[in-house]
Amino acid sequence: MTDKDIETLATEEIENDPEREQAQIIITWFQHIQEIVKEQFPEYEVDGQIGNNPTYGPMFAFTLKKDEKSTACGFFLNEIMRNFQTNPNAGLWMSSFFVDLLRSEESHLLPNPPQSEDEAKELLDKHIVPYCAGAVRAEFPDQKIYVDLELHEEHGPVLEAGFVAVEDGNNTCALPLQYLMTLYLLNRDPAEPLIQAMYRLYEENNLGQ
Repeated sequence: MTDKDIETLATEEIENDPEREQAQIIITWFQHIQEIVKEQFPEYEVDGQIGNNPTYGPMFAFTLKKDEKSTACGFFLNEIMRNFQTNPNAGLWMSSFFVDLLRSEESHLLPNPPQSEDEAKELLDKHIVPYCAGAVRAEFPDQKIYVDLELHEEHGPVLEAGFVAVEDGNNTCALPLQYLMTLYLLNRDPAEPLIQAMYRLYEENNLGQ
């Protein structure tokens, strides 16, 4: 089945709706993406699972197994759909996340989710937030970077970052801590979307000139 077939199927089934049809759309996408992962990594055994995040919707995770080593990485369905509908190299985009993890000699299973609010707070305060702040500052060594926690009216606690040199207009970006946590639990780099947003600010404000 081609990407276009899936898009057509999704559109037709959503129009007819019940929930059963929506579940079938998710399964269809999952099976399609799992086949792509298998094509990208033919020397590995590929397992997959479907999950759901109450905020960010359906998620897929795939595990590559070879000998005694296992490497897992997860994705949001909405980002998969967006990439496969707009990115001609979407398969390579997906495989790049696994390639980074496979460079390590160790297995990389999905992290265990925190089991309490205290565990979640400790993971954010001691690992995710300091890591993201350090990664952003390392990416722009020629700039003074502002990084702080803020409370957003709609999204709750967010990690906000910006360039000190930019005083007016669009001078900060922010991502919900819950989103950064979810990326971490999918074996994704939580700093990556923050760095991408900072690059947009960097270009918009001509900081490279």
